[in-house]
Amino acid sequence: MSAFRKSITSVLSAVVLAGGLAVGAAGPASAATCPSSASPVIDGAKASWSLRCSGGKVTVSGWLQDTRMDGKCALVRVVGGNGQTKRSTACSSGVREQFSHTFAGTNKAEVRLAIA
Repeated sequence: MSAFRKSITSVLSAVVLAGGLAVGAAGPASAATCPSSASPVIDGAKASWSLRCSGGKVTVSGWLQDTRMDGKCALVRVVGGNGQTKRSTACSSGVREQFSHTFAGTNKAEVRLAIA
């Protein structure tokens, strides 16, 4: 294989690898206890949520929005302090979805906004 062809192959491989890593990009997780709120924005998605506690339960509620026409979806992943996981998605640019997830036996949750 010629040196030119090897160089082009290396560059293309790096671009594909970088693109693959970007697909799984996510914002930092927001681990919090009641009461708290967050409004993260990442490339391709934005969201806003709040945590509130009552009767030994934590409820995480808010919205998420897909902000790019890229065929991917905005995803909010919530892990309650009890280990239970729930997800919400919004697909197609401009689509905003409401969500509300309740976890028993805890006063905390970790919430993450991502693109999938």
